[in-house]
Amino acid sequence: MKQTQPDRRSRPALRLVSTKDMSRTDWLEVRKQGIGASDAAAAIGISPYQSQLALWMNKTGRDAHRQAQATEEEDSPTYWGTILEPIVAEEYSRRTGHKVRRVNAVLQHPDADKAWMLANLDYSVVANTEVQLLECKTAGEWGSKLWRDGVPDYVQCQVQHQLAVTGKQAADVCVLLCGQKIEIYRIERDDPLIARIIELERQFWHYVETDTPPPADGSASAAEALRYLYPEDDGATLDLSEETHWTETFAELLATREDLTLLQEYEDKLKQRIQQQMGDASKAVFAQGFVTWKRSKDSTNLDTQALLKEQPDLLEAYPLIKPGSRRFLVRPQN
Repeated sequence: MKQTQPDRRSRPALRLVSTKDMSRTDWLEVRKQGIGASDAAAAIGISPYQSQLALWMNKTGRDAHRQAQATEEEDSPTYWGTILEPIVAEEYSRRTGHKVRRVNAVLQHPDADKAWMLANLDYSVVANTEVQLLECKTAGEWGSKLWRDGVPDYVQCQVQHQLAVTGKQAADVCVLLCGQKIEIYRIERDDPLIARIIELERQFWHYVETDTPPPADGSASAAEALRYLYPEDDGATLDLSEETHWTETFAELLATREDLTLLQEYEDKLKQRIQQQMGDASKAVFAQGFVTWKRSKDSTNLDTQALLKEQPDLLEAYPLIKPGSRRFLVRPQN
């Protein structure tokens, strides 16, 4: 195992606030004061779960409605990650012999020009010259796929952020995969990588400080953020016909949609050829994988149109109003 150098930072990370006995609401408010380690990947645009735009909404207080709707359901990964975290830490100690201690505080980078860098650590590793921090993770069936080649980039970013804030030299990541397999990875401090992460995080924090939304990245998270940011249209028409950049953007959109149409047609052709070859078969196997073509089970639904035709008063007695949403329609010139 690689021997790490002792921590040479002259100042430890600042303890911004103790989180012991703190409510989740208050904890979230503290986190809005800067970029936490779990925010780092989203801040630099590599998170598979959250876009820069969604994180910006959180840091600028624009996601109050989303936060009110977001609950810690018992089937959510976040809920079970919190429940299982102490168990993962205990198993880590059992396997490695390292003693760990819970860190009940939000830490802040000691340098004034990086005071927006925060870290809410899982555990510290006690009296160990090789490793000082422990990050506990859980991954279900989908999430575990991201760990096939080791620690995913977004987790590496999170850990390097923690090392930057604390000045420590190494961290262990202990992950529970699909509830039945433990893996432990060592992450050493990488100063060039930390410098790049800080540079990109600083750019994101500038968006927060200037109240400027970062560009959307095409992710589902960004799409959801846009729906919350701009839920209503005002009927106005924005003329961008003389704006070269936006004219080129629209032309690229049209070309991309045409390419997608051609690709969809080609995919349909290939799929139909395979279906035709399969005939009545349920499954076809190929050198690279397989396909299935099975009939789903019958289902029974209420014919609401027929019911309302016979009993139209039911609509007034049991109305269900579905809020409208903005539709993005593309209309090229003929």
